[in-house]
Amino acid sequence: MIARGFRRTTAIVVAIGCLALTACTMPVTSAPGQAASPSAGQVVAAFYGDSYTRGTGASSPERRWSTIVSAGRGWFEFNPSVDGIGYVSNRDFFAGDDLVDQIVDHEPPPDVVIVTMGLNDNFVLPPDADDIESAIEADLTRFRAELPDARLVVVEPFWHLDERPESVGQIIGWVESAAALVGADYIDGASRWIEGHPEWMSADTVHPNDDGYAEIARRMDQELERLGL
Repeated sequence: MIARGFRRTTAIVVAIGCLALTACTMPVTSAPGQAASPSAGQVVAAFYGDSYTRGTGASSPERRWSTIVSAGRGWFEFNPSVDGIGYVSNRDFFAGDDLVDQIVDHEPPPDVVIVTMGLNDNFVLPPDADDIESAIEADLTRFRAELPDARLVVVEPFWHLDERPESVGQIIGWVESAAALVGADYIDGASRWIEGHPEWMSADTVHPNDDGYAEIARRMDQELERLGL
């Protein structure tokens, strides 16, 4: 059961997400100044996520965590993430330009795929519970099948509030299970990386600010180093 206070907050978040969808349907796939294609031998890293991976709330794309991490490792970043999307949430809105399609069709093929999806699916539970669990498994299975040589890293879905409805743990469990099923590397704990720090949130109180993304990048760096990346 989702608490009444969370439902009110959810309504605000969904409203912001819907506004973002109308304004942000074109993803920011790379930071300004990045070459249009990778150099010879450069690792290509693809990021599959929502507004927290797109970098909404940052002062510029260079300040989002994915770009900080990629720049620090010398990776070529491909980041088609968009606001409001989930494994199921708003997925039909982008059906003609699906993010999984963009990643598996990218040339050259990604060497690393980092999956951070799942936050927005909390807003369509419980009615779409079965669909969400199936979609998580389907997306990860497709990455594994169509990009067999890529290092697949699945991250526990981010969360934006100190209050945590039951759905957060439920979706995290599905993501972790699907990651194990396809033999992906798994990073846990990400839903709590900015918990308890309102100073790390942007003016909309939903997305991180530059400091929040810097903290996510720091934690992600630690986890990727642990995985040997």
